[in-house]
Amino acid sequence: MPAHFDWHAASATAEGFAKQWAENEPGGAIVGFDDSGIRFSHARGVESLATFAPFSAESVVRYASVTKHFFCAMVLGHDDIIKLDDRLGHHLPELVSPLADVTVGQALDMSGGLPDTRECLSLLGLSVYTDTQAAPLLAFLARLRRLNFDAGSEVSYSNTGYRLVEAALERKGFAFDDFIQNDVAGPLGVTFKAPDVWNDPVASLVPGYWHSGERWQLSAAGLHISASGSLTGSANALTAWLQALMGGHGRYEGLLERLQTTRFLADGRPSGYSLGLRSSTLGERSFVGHGGSHPGYKTYFLLDPESRSGFVVVSNREDTNGNKIALESMAALTGLPLPTPAAGIPDGLYITEQGPWWLEIKGSVCTYLDADDTLYDDGDGWVSSRSASSPMRLRLEGSALVGEAGHAARWFLPVAGQHVVPASLSGAWQSPEGAEFEIRDGAVVMGVGPVRNVMPLTALGNGRFLFTLHDGPWTKRVCLHALDDNRVELVLNRARMMEYRRRP
Repeated sequence: MPAHFDWHAASATAEGFAKQWAENEPGGAIVGFDDSGIRFSHARGVESLATFAPFSAESVVRYASVTKHFFCAMVLGHDDIIKLDDRLGHHLPELVSPLADVTVGQALDMSGGLPDTRECLSLLGLSVYTDTQAAPLLAFLARLRRLNFDAGSEVSYSNTGYRLVEAALERKGFAFDDFIQNDVAGPLGVTFKAPDVWNDPVASLVPGYWHSGERWQLSAAGLHISASGSLTGSANALTAWLQALMGGHGRYEGLLERLQTTRFLADGRPSGYSLGLRSSTLGERSFVGHGGSHPGYKTYFLLDPESRSGFVVVSNREDTNGNKIALESMAALTGLPLPTPAAGIPDGLYITEQGPWWLEIKGSVCTYLDADDTLYDDGDGWVSSRSASSPMRLRLEGSALVGEAGHAARWFLPVAGQHVVPASLSGAWQSPEGAEFEIRDGAVVMGVGPVRNVMPLTALGNGRFLFTLHDGPWTKRVCLHALDDNRVELVLNRARMMEYRRRP
């Protein structure tokens, strides 16, 4: 290990973040480690607002999307029956083109354009709390006829590829939790569990919380979780796995290298997102990690495979920024500089001349199709999200923002002047899935009875409109894009293809 590594500074940085969790509120744990063992562990806050038991590095949480690289390890372990270059339709014949033509590798590396299942359900008016099961969800995906974008042309985060590949493996008799118990938890002597649904009992699982603005609320979710984010465990258990992964001994030999092998877009450009792992940079050094977010839970890890060191962050509160904690701890450890947040881009809404692609700038934060990322100075007038899972690189040219979003070329112009919602948009609209909404008096009206929501439309010009959907811990800004007089699509970052037709 380099002599300049400063574990004292890293520990102090992590402890500073942990102290922000009040002792009588939900909390979390931050662990720093290398191949010699755990170098520090800081925990604060409570596991439960019912018992007020203190949070610790042994507290069991939902890892959410940190699950993904575990699942990819399972896929790589079965390359005799499922290969990264296989079409999804080869294993799931009920899928139709273009979803069937996405490869397994593209489904896992976020370049497949597969619409995210959860965001699709939001655009059908189904709440985060609505109970859904695996088989009906797969049947729903088999009815889809559009991708978010052509497979291999962009990178945009979606959980659906993991759901589909898991279903393919299950049909061949291989269950994700069996792999976890037999190949990970058992050999390492730690406890992991991958439940199918939120309400499955998990030993010692702590509740998650989100803050309504007035009080803490218990989290819940109805979606069948899938191997995109089903794993549960503690900070210490995750640390043990990551140490074994970086050590690369025995059954784990070469596994980390295979998981983080560079993936490429269809035109040959490299992507920073590999198999459940995303690259990060500090100065001239590259690191690898991933985050996870479920309602009420946040998880993150960041690794330096060269020195076999890393950080784990777990939390049972919605507002934890694990990426910031891990990155600043790594900067303190290595002495490498943190990126400089971007400045100088005028605040406001921007949109492409055609299509639903909009963004909003507020300070150094860019919201693109309702997904937030901090932009950083990238030199020569460029700013970058420095995110492998939501890549963005832009610069000002006059009043326009020009560059790439998701590796796709985009030209964003400021939304200028006042636009109105035309009366011709009014009426009832229906999805092929049976969902309906009404546009009335310049607002989207969706839902029935006490969950009937009236959401005013903001016109962006040229047939694009924004409205805000509130759903428990989530607030989503949806773009309604008029495709023609009788057809509109609802667009979020992870689901850009939900169409509605005017009802006669």
